[in-house]
Amino acid sequence: MIDNKKYFIKTQGCQMNVYDSDKISDLLVHHYSMTRTEDPDDADILILNTCSIREKAQEKVFSELGRWKKIKQARPGTLIAVGGCVASQEGRALKQRATFVDIIFGPQTLHRLPKMIDESISKNTKPIDISFPLIEKFDFLPRSTSSDVSAYVSIMEGCSKYCTFCVVPYTRGEEVSRPLDEILFEVSNLASNGVREIILLGQNVNAYKGIRNRDKRSINFSELIRYISKIDGIDRIRHTTSHPIDFTDELIEEYNNSKLCSNLHLPVQSGSDLILSKMKRKHTALEYKNMIKKVRNVRPDISITSDFIIGYPGESNECFEETLDLIEQIGFDDGYSFIYSKRPGTPASSEPDNISMSEKKKRLSLVQDLIRANSEKYLSKLVGTSQEVLIEGTSKTDPMKLFGRTFTNKIVNFSGSTDLIGQIIDVKIIGSNRNSLDGAL
Repeated sequence: MIDNKKYFIKTQGCQMNVYDSDKISDLLVHHYSMTRTEDPDDADILILNTCSIREKAQEKVFSELGRWKKIKQARPGTLIAVGGCVASQEGRALKQRATFVDIIFGPQTLHRLPKMIDESISKNTKPIDISFPLIEKFDFLPRSTSSDVSAYVSIMEGCSKYCTFCVVPYTRGEEVSRPLDEILFEVSNLASNGVREIILLGQNVNAYKGIRNRDKRSINFSELIRYISKIDGIDRIRHTTSHPIDFTDELIEEYNNSKLCSNLHLPVQSGSDLILSKMKRKHTALEYKNMIKKVRNVRPDISITSDFIIGYPGESNECFEETLDLIEQIGFDDGYSFIYSKRPGTPASSEPDNISMSEKKKRLSLVQDLIRANSEKYLSKLVGTSQEVLIEGTSKTDPMKLFGRTFTNKIVNFSGSTDLIGQIIDVKIIGSNRNSLDGAL
């Protein structure tokens, strides 16, 4: 058995995977009293939580498993489990390619991992479960013991938008929302543990449609935010990731809520209506700009970030210029940009890719340079101001300093006592860098 032994988890991909890995840790501690180790050579079970959004991410899975194969050869009793979206997408093909893997599970079946571990050990089998049992997993996860200052809370799973480039609906299933009461219970428990900021998670978080238990009334995302803002101890609420077609006027009005942070990550993917149509994004560039205009009317200082796919099939020079124009007009202060990656099984994978890799890289560089300039401009404007900063811990760049985040989600590093961790304090901004700010008490 593996009771009281050690486990190692490596997480790839998005915040949803980070959240799932935390829940896997909770399961192993709850069921087996296991201890986490950061050294895979020292672990009794190795768990790889995978991502399949881009091709290179998928290749990393097999590179990592190749390294773990050597660990298993040296210690045959070591269990290897693969979860996440690659596991969901590849399934038995993964098992055939990596025969030494003991357990394969999907994002929706991570709660069944203890049962699969027991089966693997007692019956010497190699279980696979990549089914989609809706939202069942949350009913079987132990209560979180997180005492971090900021914590993720998953409010829904999957996506029903079926953008032509995206594999998520096929690896995580369609949109399913958790009941309101379950979410409020989890948030209240986190607040009692000392958590002060909640980050609401979902592949398409603003499409949330939950049910209130007492009268079975449907609750939308705006209402959920209002409910959470009433919980004592929770001072800040963030959310990621949103879809423009679910970014309603009611949600925009919710930015009058003093606990909803002044940052919005709203992926647009392209500034070209032609490409947006080919992607089946169901909105235009003008509609997107109008959404941003409305939210800035409520929160003039809001931080706006986005995602961009560069080199989508059929993206002409004119289409690309429209993306640059959109970035310039809106002034995104940060963003994630990627070269289009063909994902098996998606509609876009059958479209002819008529853009050379050298051209894609050139375009990507132009987008990243423009966003970088916007980011530096945004951060430099904060120099000399006083910002309310939620102190999260010691700085990753300098362990002698503390770090926290502004209400607009910008990282601030400054000197101060560790007694300040968990507090919201005023910090004067004295300098700006590429991705962070320097502050002083």
